[in-house]
Amino acid sequence: MLRDILRQEVQAVAVARTIAHVRPDILVLQGVDYDHAGQGLRALQALIAREGVAYSYHFARRPNSGLTTGLDMNGDGRLGGPRDAQGFGRFAGNRGMAILSKWPIDEGGARDMSALLWKDMPGADLPRWPDGRPFPSLEAQKIQRLSSVAHWQVPITVPSGERLHILAFHATPPVFDGVEDQNGLRNAAEIRFWQLFLDGVFGLAPKERFVIAGIANIDPDYGTGRQEAIRDLISDPRIQDPKPTSPKHGTKTVDWPDPDPGDMRASYVLPSVDMHVIAAGVFWPDTEVSDHVAASRHRIVWVDLDI
Repeated sequence: MLRDILRQEVQAVAVARTIAHVRPDILVLQGVDYDHAGQGLRALQALIAREGVAYSYHFARRPNSGLTTGLDMNGDGRLGGPRDAQGFGRFAGNRGMAILSKWPIDEGGARDMSALLWKDMPGADLPRWPDGRPFPSLEAQKIQRLSSVAHWQVPITVPSGERLHILAFHATPPVFDGVEDQNGLRNAAEIRFWQLFLDGVFGLAPKERFVIAGIANIDPDYGTGRQEAIRDLISDPRIQDPKPTSPKHGTKTVDWPDPDPGDMRASYVLPSVDMHVIAAGVFWPDTEVSDHVAASRHRIVWVDLDI
């Protein structure tokens, strides 16, 4: 990623221009490679600043994607593949997350909950082989983390002086597995995490002024996966779903190839019920020749809040 940004490759420039076009005050980025010194993220900030939007603050932590385990984590009988990491990744830090903000980030008050083991989640529904054995093995389940990428709580001080909590995540796609439904079960658990978090299961949680933002990788009405998880989340009385849309694609947020899986709603921005939503939308380029198309198959989902 850093190489492509420094070379100003087409996709890197398209990402910067798309962000500068939408001009969010707070941005949760997905698919951002993590490096310990933060060189990649700073280079991206500089590229966006060249397009006219400056982000003075950023937040990133080492993701589970690409974090090696030394075990066969997907049951294919081989070791060392990208699916044998804690989360799919070809190297440590591959396709992580980051937050950019125009306003101060309280790093000391941030919580990285990505080390939570899947088995330690209340009511954990873990995958099994057809004969009932733990999938892919008992040893793997003992160390398997819940987050395929990360789950974060990041407080940001808004101009009024109050704090807004960004609850960021990226769930695994509920596909690319077998009859054990490992990814389907994990996707549902990663989404369900937020309701348990708000219940206080994992420590003190914000009761107001929070926004859940990330890729759930599942549509409540279309496609495969355990859709009850995302339906339960968006209908939780503590949360409001502004149902962001674009004129031509409705609530869809990702341009997957047709017919399978096709366009679907994969990304969500869900404010707490105490905040007033002014407007919401999905930035979907009008034409396939737009400069913004090269940025990503995933589109920016935005919500304007009265804070």
